[in-house]
Amino acid sequence: MIRSIYRTEDGECRFDLKPDDFTSAIQDEQGLLWVDMQAELPEVAEPILHETFNFHPLAIDDALRESHVPKVDDWGEYLYLVLHAVILNQRDGDPVDTLELDIFFGRNYVVTYHEQAIDAVDRVWEVSQRDMRYLANGPDHLLYRLVDELVAGYMPLADQMDDTIDRLEDRILSEPTSSNLEQVLALKRGLHHLRRIIAPQREVLNKLARGDYGIIDADDRMFFRDVYDHLVRLHDINESMRDLVSDALSTYLSVINNRMNDIMKTLTVITTLFMPISFVAGFFGQNFFQPVAKPLMAWTGIPWFVLTVIIMIAMPLSMFLWIRRKGWMQTLT
Repeated sequence: MIRSIYRTEDGECRFDLKPDDFTSAIQDEQGLLWVDMQAELPEVAEPILHETFNFHPLAIDDALRESHVPKVDDWGEYLYLVLHAVILNQRDGDPVDTLELDIFFGRNYVVTYHEQAIDAVDRVWEVSQRDMRYLANGPDHLLYRLVDELVAGYMPLADQMDDTIDRLEDRILSEPTSSNLEQVLALKRGLHHLRRIIAPQREVLNKLARGDYGIIDADDRMFFRDVYDHLVRLHDINESMRDLVSDALSTYLSVINNRMNDIMKTLTVITTLFMPISFVAGFFGQNFFQPVAKPLMAWTGIPWFVLTVIIMIAMPLSMFLWIRRKGWMQTLT
């Protein structure tokens, strides 16, 4: 899908120009042309980008056939930018997914290309159709609106991930299950993915804000500086959440280790108490004690079976009292 908005020098706006009309539109130095390409086939988009706008083949290849982290390339008469929008991934695994937005920015035009629908682009498009002042301020301001809407979409995702981390911390203490561990690891991957996008995108905005490119009007650099500040704050928030996730993982491992220690302590007590019984049953169950059994029964007046049971009960009980007297039960509980 190819859609376009063209604001003439006189302030008249035209929508959905044909590709053949793009050449005459960009010749209007005081006008503004915005061409948005969504999920358009490379065979269709490449002739327009190359023949109509005269973009470099390497920049066109980057936009149509390759994926990149956020960056900005200066091609003299225009800038080629790669930015990323973030969305919540509903599938298992990484909770964060990114959508690449390729932007060609010239003195009187903006060309955007993306393989999937991006809410930030659609919002700016709708507002530009309703309020022509978005286009009256020039391509610099239109680029700022696009970037600002992209970055604004990061904050709801960060808030949602922060709430998820808080709920996970509470569940881990009460119920350290494997599903909670999977969520912790998924959040860790998502935050790492988010960091790999925010950091270079912050540098892109820093370059646009400090005046590295003459094509950016000096009056509009302050707007890009404002977006840069938002990205710096988002980067700090992301680092804080990474620390929280690491702490949650450490808490999970600590709770699991404590539960394992409790289990081992319980099994140790049971084994210690029943060890004398096994010894008595094995030792006195041997055949060579049969000659001793009869005199012992005659002397005590107690049947050999009953006497053995008494010994088997008395020995673990005495060991339990001895362990308690030593104070080891406080350690085991």
